[in-house]
Amino acid sequence: MDSFSDAEDAIPSWYVIQCKGGESFRAAEHLTNQGYEVFHPVLSSQRKRQGKLTIVSEPLFPYYLFICLDQVASNWGPIRSTRGVLRLITFGNRPVAVPSQLVETLRAQPHHQEGIHTYFSAGEKVTITDGPFKDLEAIFTRCKGEERAIVLLNVLNRPQHLDIAVNSLQKSGQ
Repeated sequence: MDSFSDAEDAIPSWYVIQCKGGESFRAAEHLTNQGYEVFHPVLSSQRKRQGKLTIVSEPLFPYYLFICLDQVASNWGPIRSTRGVLRLITFGNRPVAVPSQLVETLRAQPHHQEGIHTYFSAGEKVTITDGPFKDLEAIFTRCKGEERAIVLLNVLNRPQHLDIAVNSLQKSGQ
């Protein structure tokens, strides 16, 4: 029975590391530099910075990343003292393995343009900040490329679709 459990412990598994606030990228980099296999799923998102929409990478799971270790050959010691790492997720004193199928499913997800999460959501109220419709409220319907958006504006009591620069919009109430 002990030989079965020893063989099971030698099989690499995925575990979850909790990172310090805002330091998951640092933790992933330092763990990778130490030779660990790390998976840090990120997502491209649009964020408005200085009046311009930019695409940034954000962690899919803020404060967490995955690390592949086996309980026999892997050196677990340096993990806790790695910059950006808060702790390894455990139940009691034993690290909890994540089903490898979950990690493989996440790894198989495409990381390209269609996966971008936009700054505005369909149906969200926005205010136009520039041009002839300045200060009017509209409903965001969708992005049209990276720099244009389609909004629904009530003109003369009739809803009209308007193609407008994304930079000329802000979330209502901001």
